[in-house]
Amino acid sequence: MTRAETRTGTSPTWPALRVAEWTDTRDTLHMWTQIVGKIRLARAPMLNHWWQVPLYVSARGMTTSAIPHDGRVFDIEFDFCDHLLRIRSSDGDQRHVRLEPKPVAEFHAETMAALHTLDLDVSIWTVPREVERAVPFDQDTEHASYVPEHAHLFWKQLVAAHRVMSRFRSRFVGKASPVHFFWGAMDLACTRFSGRTAPPHPGGVPNCGDWVMVEGYSHELSSCGFWPGGDGEGVFYSYAYPEPDGFATHPVGPSGAFHDPDLGEFLLPYEAVRTAVDPERALLEFLQTSYEAAADNAAWDRHALEGISR
Repeated sequence: MTRAETRTGTSPTWPALRVAEWTDTRDTLHMWTQIVGKIRLARAPMLNHWWQVPLYVSARGMTTSAIPHDGRVFDIEFDFCDHLLRIRSSDGDQRHVRLEPKPVAEFHAETMAALHTLDLDVSIWTVPREVERAVPFDQDTEHASYVPEHAHLFWKQLVAAHRVMSRFRSRFVGKASPVHFFWGAMDLACTRFSGRTAPPHPGGVPNCGDWVMVEGYSHELSSCGFWPGGDGEGVFYSYAYPEPDGFATHPVGPSGAFHDPDLGEFLLPYEAVRTAVDPERALLEFLQTSYEAAADNAAWDRHALEGISR
């Protein structure tokens, strides 16, 4: 970041995007990602903690990665540069759906039709997950906004977060998730595990079976991520399950980080990272110290999990 960018709090690699400015686009995109995510869920083999369902940050947007289908594979990518949903089959054929203002029901119909023309018919449960008001995709005419600039800026936020979270993940030699985008809550996440089992999760997530959360939280963990919600420009978060004694009062940096007792999480506003003199260093400090709040207070074997040279 240049001195001028530091003074103005702007950077092409850490773009500003206020939640209030793009809420309508965000909520529509949330439903679109759920449709694509459920297509992957319907065809991909089950993995622990539901790791077969997320999307991944790509060079142009977000992708499913390869999905098996009757001896072939296909992938689906949100291209936030050309604003297309690209569906590609391993037999060389492809189709696309335009990302533009349209109801969720129309996007759902066009996506399913594109799959059909590629002989990739997939049946999904059309009720969205982890939202209070779960209107089936094929009936949702309320969410119909799409501002290309806002979608592009959101993707750039994900690119920045993904770059730093990937570096953080590389410091851990124990079991850790990929840096992946969970379309249920619409957050980019990365999770480390101690290796010990955890008590059954109590569930209670809107429109999501408790058994889903029990599988997701079957083992003791420390999880971090970025969520494009709340006030300001979104927020980085970090939590532990189960939460050990002393977690909430553990020192966590940088300045601007705090513990939210209602959420049971440490939070760091995206804007605090974006406007820092060294955004990557600020975010790494948050990820590391909030992880230590979980690992130290729960007596993780950090010597083994982080490697001798760490």
